[in-house]
Amino acid sequence: MAEKIIETENLTYSYDGNMAVDHISFSVEKGEILGFLGPNGAGKTTTVKMLTGQFAPQEGRARVLGFDVAQEPKKIHEKIGVCFEEKNLYPRLSVKENLEFFANLFGIEVDIDSLLKRVDLSKWINDRVETLSKGLQQRVMFARSLINDPDVLFLDEPTSGLDPISADAIRNIILSEKKKGKTVFLTTHNMMEADKLSDRVAFINEGKIVALDTPENLKLKLGKKALKVKMRTEKGFEEETLPLRDPETPKKAKELLEKRNIATIHTQEATLEEVFMKLTGRKLEQ
Repeated sequence: MAEKIIETENLTYSYDGNMAVDHISFSVEKGEILGFLGPNGAGKTTTVKMLTGQFAPQEGRARVLGFDVAQEPKKIHEKIGVCFEEKNLYPRLSVKENLEFFANLFGIEVDIDSLLKRVDLSKWINDRVETLSKGLQQRVMFARSLINDPDVLFLDEPTSGLDPISADAIRNIILSEKKKGKTVFLTTHNMMEADKLSDRVAFINEGKIVALDTPENLKLKLGKKALKVKMRTEKGFEEETLPLRDPETPKKAKELLEKRNIATIHTQEATLEEVFMKLTGRKLEQ
């Protein structure tokens, strides 16, 4: 049986009577990346703050690495790494000085050069943080979360607002940490990112978990595959989408093929965005 690194039971938190996290229960296994997906205000960040000991659950309980988050937060802090969307670095210090400062807070010695190689930051080791791009600052934040060689990484929207190249760099670092056996709890509203990185995904909406499974299973059970047909016309190109589960699709596809004006034809996979909309009736941006 796989070791459970994170376990929650009826985890609950509200702000002024407004339920942010509503009696949720789930677990995360060792070496797994769990994508925790939902729109802004769905309860993602509040969940992370409870799991990392920043908020005490108002109801229910949670354990991380076997420690109760409310009773033993210090023991948890020693073994986890946290990377939030908001930056809390010292802008006038260099990259190296920032990491040395946080290593001192942990009371540990860290090979800063080796750490920066892990996140591809060696080139900027002596640059002040305030001179770096947002993507590079996010990598510094990620490096900071690795200072204590944590067993679990809590990543809250780690690529939000980044350009595509910087976002890909962060995703590759996440995958490399998984290969080292790290467990990752990833919150995001980026469905493509979650699909690429996650072993399983949990959809949270209005504080409740509405689905939890592998991306493949969710798309298979709740999504719709389609046949995408691109046709040449006098005005250029037109596309037609034919649902694969529609009994009329074979007949319609045959009719289109007989017209001999097909430019391309391919199947289109269901997306996690489509699954989320089917479950909740809303888009992630809403």
